[in-house]
Amino acid sequence: DSEWIIHFMGSLDRLLDSFEHLTANYRPTLNGEHFFTDKEVAARLKVSRRTLQDYRNEGRIAYIQLGGKILYRESDIERMLTDGYRSAYRQRAT
Repeated sequence: DSEWIIHFMGSLDRLLDSFEHLTANYRPTLNGEHFFTDKEVAARLKVSRRTLQDYRNEGRIAYIQLGGKILYRESDIERMLTDGYRSAYRQRAT
């Protein structure tokens, strides 16, 4: 009987851990769109926040500014990456 209780309690602990992970990473959408801060975008793209500022100044990346806060739409980030995509090529030896 106690083995069953130990197994049940372990299952509850795993369920709670999963739930906490989901709620910690949950980002509500606004009209189906996710928004990220400059810190989050810099970490995902592995560039500095200063580089993101250069991208904004050069018009490479779309952004929203609310007061002093900069936000980026997920779709704009994906579009920027897609537009910058270059296919691999290999030159043949002649």
